[in-house]
Amino acid sequence: MKILKVTDPEFKKYGRPMAGYDFSEIVEKMQEMPAPAGAVVYEPSVAELENLDVSRKMGVWAYGESPIQVGYCNGDNHKLNAVEYHRSSEINIGATDAILLVGSEQDIEDDFTYDTSKIEAFLLPKGTAVEIYATTLHYAPCNAVGADKFRVVVVLPKGTNYPLTEKHEAGGEDALLAATNKWLIGHPEGGLPEGSFIGLKGENITV
Repeated sequence: MKILKVTDPEFKKYGRPMAGYDFSEIVEKMQEMPAPAGAVVYEPSVAELENLDVSRKMGVWAYGESPIQVGYCNGDNHKLNAVEYHRSSEINIGATDAILLVGSEQDIEDDFTYDTSKIEAFLLPKGTAVEIYATTLHYAPCNAVGADKFRVVVVLPKGTNYPLTEKHEAGGEDALLAATNKWLIGHPEGGLPEGSFIGLKGENITV
């Protein structure tokens, strides 16, 4: 699979690099966060990250003073497994090099299936931050080529990716709702929890 960079023009429909800001403080702190071998761990809100000066600033200039949560997605991953989207942008900051597998919400079929051949891969270099647009399909990052792990900061509006409190049985897109502000389409080989919406068609992309 061809791997481009988040600074390449092809990434513009999925998001944008956030230049002009110093993320060294949070990249350094992220080296203390667990990154298991052979697994992926996601924490939506981590106090040690949210208390950093750069995190407080992101709530102002990146989210217009709206409440945010700062967490991470770390571990060891080489497969797509699923795609998700939110009703809001997400900021990813590479605390190591990582590969982002992304697609466009506009390519989801009327029956909420999606062809994985439309997925594209982009390298997120260590120290680089990108805004991932709300219409961009994404999921857990993958290891960079030759790396044994990845660490990526994940910034989202406060309250995203937490357990649902109501049953969602309205049909249609409602079937995709997997957590607060998180709509998910899984692959049959993705190892997702029982009840997840399985709608990815084609190869479970591997990098």
